[in-house]
Amino acid sequence: MYKTIYVPVDNSDWSNRAVDSALALGRAFDARLVGCHVYAARMHDYRFKQMEYTLPEEYLEETELERQRRIHDSLITMGLELISDSYLDPMRRRCAEERIEFEPRMMDGKHHVEILRDIAEQGYDLTVIGALGIGRSRDSQIGSVCERVCRHAGRDVLVIKRVPAEGEPDRDTILVGVDGSPQSFGALGAACELAKTLGKRVEAIAVYDPYLHYSVFNGVVNVLTERAAKVFRFEEQNQLHEEIIDTGLAKIYQSHLDVAEKMARDHGVEITKTLLDGKAYQKVLDHVRKTEPWLLVIGRIGVHSAKDEPGLGSNAENLLRLAPCDVLLTARVEHPELDLRAEETIRWTPEAERRFERVPPLVRGIARTAVYRLAVEQGHSVVSSAVLDEAMDRYMPKHTSRATEKLAEAVAFERARAGRVAICRTCGVTAAAAEPVKCTVCGGTAFQVVTEEMLEQIAAMEGGTSEEATYDGRKLKWTQDAKRALWTMQDAYRRRRVKARVEKSARGKRLGTVTVEFARTYIEEETGEPLVLAGAEAPPSEVEAALADGETKLVARDERRNPLVSRWAWTDEAVERILRVPAGFMRQRTQTRVEEIAAERAVETIDLALVEDGIEAGRRMMEQMIRGYQEARESGAPAAEAADAAGAEKPTAERPQANRIRNRSGNGNGNGNAGVYLNEVGLMSALEARRRNDAPSD
Repeated sequence: MYKTIYVPVDNSDWSNRAVDSALALGRAFDARLVGCHVYAARMHDYRFKQMEYTLPEEYLEETELERQRRIHDSLITMGLELISDSYLDPMRRRCAEERIEFEPRMMDGKHHVEILRDIAEQGYDLTVIGALGIGRSRDSQIGSVCERVCRHAGRDVLVIKRVPAEGEPDRDTILVGVDGSPQSFGALGAACELAKTLGKRVEAIAVYDPYLHYSVFNGVVNVLTERAAKVFRFEEQNQLHEEIIDTGLAKIYQSHLDVAEKMARDHGVEITKTLLDGKAYQKVLDHVRKTEPWLLVIGRIGVHSAKDEPGLGSNAENLLRLAPCDVLLTARVEHPELDLRAEETIRWTPEAERRFERVPPLVRGIARTAVYRLAVEQGHSVVSSAVLDEAMDRYMPKHTSRATEKLAEAVAFERARAGRVAICRTCGVTAAAAEPVKCTVCGGTAFQVVTEEMLEQIAAMEGGTSEEATYDGRKLKWTQDAKRALWTMQDAYRRRRVKARVEKSARGKRLGTVTVEFARTYIEEETGEPLVLAGAEAPPSEVEAALADGETKLVARDERRNPLVSRWAWTDEAVERILRVPAGFMRQRTQTRVEEIAAERAVETIDLALVEDGIEAGRRMMEQMIRGYQEARESGAPAAEAADAAGAEKPTAERPQANRIRNRSGNGNGNGNAGVYLNEVGLMSALEARRRNDAPSD
């Protein structure tokens, strides 16, 4: 893979780590290593001549001045050469110890200019360079030499960004970004070869952006005249995106991951796949911070770049600067066999070509790839209108295909809001059917089910709702806690941007109400900090009030300072287990059941086995409630009667003070039951899946 590896050195921490990485790769690929140091003798000589007028009078006599110039030139040139040789000597010794062929190179000139010239002339397979050097400052993200080499090298560059602490274990995952471009598949090929040679795992990640158009529309609606707004038809435009284009993008990017999986198997590597929605570089960056891979591999340019565009794409440049792990920018290009075969053998009818010209230029390349893949899969050698129609049915919801011809007829969104919604747990895309069996995007079988009744209960717990109109006139409810969470962001521009993203996501998932837990993800993603609402934690005085009876005591607090108060003694294992239950409503109900069992068994100390018994009892109760609720709903009973038939528990007045404190403390954001939406729904959907034997229970 790599036969010659080039390493510019400057004796900085990042440079020394670059040498370590180059040696590891040299051993693995039996490569020749070239060490390089650039010194600036000519620059020093020029500066000396500029400052000659400051010399004392006795040195300004011509003979003496010439002598000083010769001495300075000799000392500077010799001294800088000795320094360069000293920088390269450790690498020379280590290569000798490893029996790796080594070549030292010393050059005089501007650092990045000489390095780029050497790369172009010698054609090294890989350049390994530290992100920062000896000239770094406190806020440096990437050094000027590294940035210019990465931008203009035109070949593979491994940028060393992470200097691990002494004794820190090595990481084992290579993360590779896939967007359907030949460059991204080239990055996948490089990642697979590295993984096989070095014994690493590979994860492929793809990101599509369903929020861009909504943010753009939201930003221009107030500056258009009424006539212009009517001509632009915002509502129909959003209908088109939400019902067709967004879901189609999700399917297409999932297909990129599926192709990547097949290509990796051809390399003899099994990969894991991750599909995310949002801004590409931001989502990849968040995933890097979360999973801490050994290496991030990305193409120099992506799917939206012009062919053979020089330099770096915007996503590659952002990740180069911000990613906290090492980054491999690869110039490798690979065409999946399927796509390559399609472009060489498949022809288009004139009518199909004319229809395809209606596709916006920005997504035309993605759409053409999707059509090719369908044609090859089904054995077509000619793309006709019928093949285009079939591709539309595959990559767009069938019940809204007509909207591409007549936007006003797209009414599926309004119909979907009236019933239950199923959200795929794997890729997060909402299913078109109310009772889906398999996700049409990623093929997952586990779904999170949300009903209007659930949202109404959550809204009541979060202080009620207020209805707001989005820019295109549709109505969306926000709970009071969700609005408070949004207004924790003081910057008005960022607040509007997050609000637009939350609205877009809620509409895409067909949810009519925005809860605080739903909004939390987008707020924390924008701010980079945990969301904390005012009054989130119960004041110490209220905790003390709960302990006033002398029997109740503070047992422990979780990592968010939520208190666990009880009249029983708890073992450490029992405390650790109960604190793993989501804070707020779910933890309170679980603790109540555990303590009821403790009272029935007349025990004085609650242990781990007792907590597990309480949790299992809760699961059985929830399963019975779901069964009763479904039976009542199938019989046509109203929601309230269905809840009664399901045996829904009524609030009790037991232990009011302790309950009040647990409700106040909640999940650390001032809302005791804010987590009930995700947790209750997650448990219900898991139990339903287990009952149907569609998927294992969580």
